[in-house]
Amino acid sequence: MSSIDLVILTGLSGSGKSTVAKCFEDLGYYVVDNLPMPLLGELLQDPRAFAGGVEKMAIVTDVRAPGFAARLPSLYRSIDRHTLRVTLLFLESSTETLVRRFSESRRPHPLSQTLSVSAAIEEEREMLAELRGLADMVFDTSKWTVHETRAKVYHAFGERGGQGAEMQVSLISFGFKYGIPVGSDLMFDVRFLPNPYFDLELRPLTGRDEPIQRFLQAQSDFPELVDRLADLLIYLLPRYQAENRSYLSVAIGCTGGKHRSVAMVENLHRRLAEAGWKAKVEHRDIER
Repeated sequence: MSSIDLVILTGLSGSGKSTVAKCFEDLGYYVVDNLPMPLLGELLQDPRAFAGGVEKMAIVTDVRAPGFAARLPSLYRSIDRHTLRVTLLFLESSTETLVRRFSESRRPHPLSQTLSVSAAIEEEREMLAELRGLADMVFDTSKWTVHETRAKVYHAFGERGGQGAEMQVSLISFGFKYGIPVGSDLMFDVRFLPNPYFDLELRPLTGRDEPIQRFLQAQSDFPELVDRLADLLIYLLPRYQAENRSYLSVAIGCTGGKHRSVAMVENLHRRLAEAGWKAKVEHRDIER
């Protein structure tokens, strides 16, 4: 019977557990946040009853759960390592950093009902001292940016040579007359190319159709632009991947989003596939 990969993610409030949990989601883990102690105990005793077909799971648990500090150490020691490949990941930060983060976010510390923020942090640190001592890995996020935190998680838990989940690349054709796609990372304007719209026989067709492709391929600028944009993207994509980007959206626009931009996206999709990059194609305005 194969084991389940389980990460128990815990640590000081404000140390970045939400950010790290999202990294595990990107890595294909099934993430459960703030599971009550009784349910966590049942899961650790019989993980397959809870996990179903899940092979990788990350559980976020902290002082929000009643009985957390007292029960989690004993639960962790009782785990059957034959059914679970378990890692206890503990996050911490300096008191100064945590005070600043709570001040910036204006969120209350879970233990600050009767204490100052700094006193609550120190009390929580003391409560979790035993748990920290049991941790398989400790991340001190005091000086890490969000990008550095992602890189550390991907390096420690990723399955692709220290990289994170494969970056999702989207190629989107659109018409400027209908507005720029929201969230575009890179955008290119191909309206300088001759427009098939002004040929009455070509007007009803789209950039996916062979006559439009032949029309554009006959213009010297079109194949050259395909080559230049493809080379640029093939150069850029691994560099974005190295920065642990989860998504990259490349938008190609013409006037109406039906002919030139569609043809360009189709050609770029083919070129990226030849270079080993998977990309999703969206022709936003092709039916308008």
